Amino acid sequence: MAVNNPQKMVGTGCRALRLLAAALFVRALMVYNGVGAASASELDAAPAAALSSAKAAYVLEMGTGRTLFSWNAGEKLPMASTTKVMTALLALEMGDMSDMVTASRNAYGIPGTSIYLQIGESLTLREMLLGLMLASGNDAAVAIAEHIGGSVDGFLTLMNERAEQIGAYDTRFNSPNGLPTADHYTTARDLAMIARTAMRVPAFREIVSTQRATIPWMGHDYDRALTNKNRLLSDYQGATGIKTGFTNAAGRCLVFGAKRGDMEILGVALNCADWFDEAQRLMDICFSQYTMTRMLADGDAVRPLAVRGGMDSSVPLRIQGDLTAPLSRNESVNVRLDLPDALDAPIAAGDTVGFVRMYANDALVAERPIIATAAVEERSYLGAVREIIKRWLLLG
Repeated sequence: MAVNNPQKMVGTGCRALRLLAAALFVRALMVYNGVGAASASELDAAPAAALSSAKAAYVLEMGTGRTLFSWNAGEKLPMASTTKVMTALLALEMGDMSDMVTASRNAYGIPGTSIYLQIGESLTLREMLLGLMLASGNDAAVAIAEHIGGSVDGFLTLMNERAEQIGAYDTRFNSPNGLPTADHYTTARDLAMIARTAMRVPAFREIVSTQRATIPWMGHDYDRALTNKNRLLSDYQGATGIKTGFTNAAGRCLVFGAKRGDMEILGVALNCADWFDEAQRLMDICFSQYTMTRMLADGDAVRPLAVRGGMDSSVPLRIQGDLTAPLSRNESVNVRLDLPDALDAPIAAGDTVGFVRMYANDALVAERPIIATAAVEERSYLGAVREIIKRWLLLG
């Protein structure tokens, strides 16, 4: 299978860059030469019965956000307690884990799953979050919402604003816990993007991967014992969480994830009767079809770029960070540089001057910045005098 060479990668007479381009081409051939599993686009074209038992499902790779599996991913659906992913994210972004959160009358006696908060009972925000994400406490969600937003309505405003910031434009929150209410919905794709944002917060990641915990219980001689409802944590290799949910209206909903080697995936299944089995099946498909592949490494050199009006006529460049993406073996891959023809001085070391981008089947799957590795001063009379003095001292 033909693999396109990176564009503009090799400068005349630059042996290091020739070696880089050659290594890139060999790497591409090693990964992609042969027949691979179906790509995400091919899965979308398969018969409906072969895709998912969920009403909607979506899987992405954590690092790049690349879509690995998609089935009805844009359909607006209720999401039950997977709503609490956003509740927890906002609590961690806007609160402090040591904050004391007090349950109001509004939080007391909320129907559905509960940690049985008493009116006036106080727990730390971390303890409330454990009750929220492990035991799926609907009362904990209200207590957290009032603590962070001043009121449930204030918190809902924050939830919807944050969803829009993340890019979850087809999501509407009208509850902090996911109990059935009008105008409360998301899509599998949107919920995956929200969960991806949350999983970048270390405290969120730690909480949703916890299988058991205890927290205080006012009026009792013993603590509350919390058990995570997500059985993937014990049944699936490398599982990372994340949240279960169920109502009659939404059906069984699951946000799930796992990490194996250097590849981490995250997925959503909405209205899925065999939620845990289907999550495992989808993750198995993605882990078997895709491999995390590094095409260029952090620090790899890029040809120097001309500089206009500078004390130096060019500036050396390098890639910042590994150019890595999940790729299947049957994809056509190429790497392209997005750089101007020249730069204007002054330039500071570390300035981003362009990007290197990886495409699979002509779709962008990863990009990294290209930075200047040296400073270039603007040409001036004083600068020219300094340069003459510097050269004279070196010659002397």
